[in-house]
Amino acid sequence: MAKQLVGQAKFQVPGGQATPAPPVGTSLGKFGINLGQFVQQFNDRTREYNGTPIPVIVSVYSDRTFDFVTKCPPAASLLKQAVGIAKGSGVPNKEKVGKVTRDQVRQIAEKKMPDLNAGTLDAACRVIEGTARSMGLDVVD
Repeated sequence: MAKQLVGQAKFQVPGGQATPAPPVGTSLGKFGINLGQFVQQFNDRTREYNGTPIPVIVSVYSDRTFDFVTKCPPAASLLKQAVGIAKGSGVPNKEKVGKVTRDQVRQIAEKKMPDLNAGTLDAACRVIEGTARSMGLDVVD
């Protein structure tokens, strides 16, 4: 007999630095799974991201087993790393906090392509450019 899906949880955790504390504990505790086992598997799988927020979708089954899918880091955090800033602008249309090149945008779009709702790489680049502009970054050639 196939395992029956009990529920799913979606949250973001810093790569390689998950702990049973929130958001992991509050999202998964209600399903009664072994949090230590999840934390260990997640940290092993995301060690190379080291602190970058990683979205994760956890599927929990009726026998208290689970599996999870990790996604690419959010575009905003990849842009912040590329430019070297701590956070985006509070008023992005008036205060600019940095500049990002089209080559950097293309690299980020290639990395994010599996998770983006874009048919081509050019469309993915436009999505990333929009995120950059909404953070107060200028996109330059």
